[in-house]
Amino acid sequence: QVQLVESGGGLVQAGGSLKLSCALSGSTISIRAMRWYRQAPGNQRELVAAISSGGSTNYADSVKGRFTISRDNAKNTLCLQMNSLKPEDTAVYYCNAELKISYGLSYSNYWGQGTQVTVSS
Repeated sequence: QVQLVESGGGLVQAGGSLKLSCALSGSTISIRAMRWYRQAPGNQRELVAAISSGGSTNYADSVKGRFTISRDNAKNTLCLQMNSLKPEDTAVYYCNAELKISYGLSYSNYWGQGTQVTVSS
C-alpha cells in the first residue's frame, strides 16, 4: 500500500526558512509528477510547486524565487525548501504524487496527511 508521509513543518518567524520532506513508501510501477499543495483556513487547496519525473519544475507566482521543489527518484522522496517565509504562507502543506501501482491500472493521485506550517509576523 502506497503511503506519503510529510515532515518538517512547524512554527517560524517571518523571514525564516523551513524544509518540508515527503517520503513515499510502498510498491509503485511508475511515478510521474510530484507536487506540494497548501490549504489555509477558509481557503481552497492550492498548488504551490510541481516537479516532473525528469526534474522540470513550476511554481505558484506567490512563491517563485522563495521556494524550491526537489525530488530524489532513487529514494522516492520529495522536498520543498521554503525561504523568506511570510505570514501568508501559513497553511497545511500536502504532498501529492501521480503514480501507478500496477501495470493493469492507470495513474492515480495519492496524498499525504499534511504538515502544518505557521509563520508568525
